[in-house]
Amino acid sequence: MHRTTPLTALPLALLVVAGTAPAQAHLAPGEYGSFASGFTHPLFGLDHVLAMVAVGLWAAIIGGRALWALPLGFVSGMVVGFALALAGIGLPFVEPMILASTVVFGLVVALALRTRAEVAAGLVAVFALFHGHAHGAELGQAGALAFGAGFAVNTALLHLAGIGLGLAALRLGGGSLRLARATGVVTAILGIGVMVG
Repeated sequence: MHRTTPLTALPLALLVVAGTAPAQAHLAPGEYGSFASGFTHPLFGLDHVLAMVAVGLWAAIIGGRALWALPLGFVSGMVVGFALALAGIGLPFVEPMILASTVVFGLVVALALRTRAEVAAGLVAVFALFHGHAHGAELGQAGALAFGAGFAVNTALLHLAGIGLGLAALRLGGGSLRLARATGVVTAILGIGVMVG
């Protein structure tokens, strides 16, 4: 007899959330400048949420040092990208790279790709540069520190949510990666949908 758990509905839940969430988390410049606006900012963009949760799922799949190295790599890369934007240093293809990150992270989860934690952390840090740059380019100088701290904290929490979901899926599945991989497939499909939408 097949038991249904809340986690078995995770891929379907992602599809439902996708139907109700805005595609990108970009607010009018006047809406920036506080810790609260920075903290809530990533939640308004499906591309950001999917990418950050997928990083946590991938960390859970790899295990060991990846559990802290991937979130640290992403948050660090994002902070560097944010600082580059505030300094007026541009990056090419910011929006395409953000959208590509959602697809790439979804695919590595779908494939249950296990690699060295340092390699995975380096990959997520590169994509994180573009996520951070997008935040900083829209902000200007007003309230940069508070806003940056807010979105860094929220990003770390989204990574932790992904790690928690991944570890719970592994435990409930008796070590099976099927649920985590299905979530990766849904993430990649949603990322492609945002890209072409």
